[in-house]
Amino acid sequence: MSDDSARATMASLLARYDKPGPRYTSYPTAVEFHDDIDHGAYVEALARADAQPGDPLSLYVHLPFCEERCAYCGCNVVITKHRDVTDRYLDYLDREIDLMAAHLPHRRQVSQLHWGGGTPTFYTAPQLARVFAGMARHFKFTADAEIGVEIDPRVTSFEQLDTLRRLGFNRLSMGVQDFAPEVQQAVNRIQSYEMTKGLVDHARALGFRSINLDLIYGLPYQTLEGFGRTLDQVVTLRPERVAVYSFAFVPWMKAHMKHLPEDSLPAPDLKLALLAQAQLAFGDAGYRQIGMDHFALPEDELARALDAHVLHRNFMGYTVQSARDMLALGISAIGDVQGTFVQNTKKLNEYYAALDAGRFPVERGYALDEDDEIRRVVITTLMCNGRLDIDEVERRFGLRFDQYFAAELAELTAPESPQADGLVRVGPALIEVTPLGRTFVRNICMVFDRYLRARTSGSKPVFSRTV
Repeated sequence: MSDDSARATMASLLARYDKPGPRYTSYPTAVEFHDDIDHGAYVEALARADAQPGDPLSLYVHLPFCEERCAYCGCNVVITKHRDVTDRYLDYLDREIDLMAAHLPHRRQVSQLHWGGGTPTFYTAPQLARVFAGMARHFKFTADAEIGVEIDPRVTSFEQLDTLRRLGFNRLSMGVQDFAPEVQQAVNRIQSYEMTKGLVDHARALGFRSINLDLIYGLPYQTLEGFGRTLDQVVTLRPERVAVYSFAFVPWMKAHMKHLPEDSLPAPDLKLALLAQAQLAFGDAGYRQIGMDHFALPEDELARALDAHVLHRNFMGYTVQSARDMLALGISAIGDVQGTFVQNTKKLNEYYAALDAGRFPVERGYALDEDDEIRRVVITTLMCNGRLDIDEVERRFGLRFDQYFAAELAELTAPESPQADGLVRVGPALIEVTPLGRTFVRNICMVFDRYLRARTSGSKPVFSRTV
């Protein structure tokens, strides 16, 4: 196929598939959460979880404070330069940990811990040690536990890294986004390559076994030349993992994004070219593509899990740990316990008031039904491993796949469909995402989303675009 023909083909695919859609860190997505799930529902779910003492848990802790807001940020953060407000938050986080442990007297083993934000390294080294001590007081970690934290190189010191490593953290995730000065200026995140390299080098010397760097394509003023330089610089750092996320431009949800001039954002064809550039750069550097937006060195656990078709996905992203239940602590944090999603309130005063009353600060959630569980397995498996064993789904759920998903299979294989476009191969025993289809895997999974089907085409957008 000639270059002109390839570009025309990709332009046609973009026109058809680049539309709003979920990232599927959960199914059903958080859009379906409602306020019928509360403290009582969470207590019941924890009781069911406690009845399975042999299974390890996953823990997520949300540390929401940041000194300033990055213009691309879609996280739930609290912007402040007053460090004294953080001690009160940690007091209440300790209370939530204690309350959680009280409802899990027989299940305290953890195989995955992740601290996100916000900026966890907004906190001092002694404060970081305090947060970890609060969890270690109740929970014990498996020998192979993933213990990770997100850090912002602009506010992270060597002392903080020393403390995190001493506590047992073995994974770091650092935001980079783009080293191009004009892009950094536009998104209010000034961070040099030299600053980032210094922290990477120090973390390696301390013995962190995995370092992840986050990039974003689709940011204001990005160009192929500028992003290419960023990719070259990242490759020289040789992180074990890289995440290359599509910029989720959602000004209807995140008001601060309204200040970004839309005409500065890359057009769809340039945005896709930026992604293709990243795929080529990391492929040439020996990385394996993991799922839709991650890359890992061949010896990394993510790459090995992909080869063995045992990759998993949760609210923290791709993981090799298969902990069935994920507990979440802190404001806005989302847990997944025994078929029930629970999300904490996003407001500090409501978080404090609930814990003062001895209640979990749950604001909303969702209880999965049988159909949700089936579709969750299908979607998550395709998102993680790019292939679905139909026989295994039939055995697990006692159904005829071709009957249960007749409408979905028809949509996947119609004359103008993902299969016809070369994105997926559908056979009697296997559904397999093609290399081209990895870019559009969200669209493939959207076919199986019962709730997305029910949304009207004229409804208000709630998701970012898929490409």
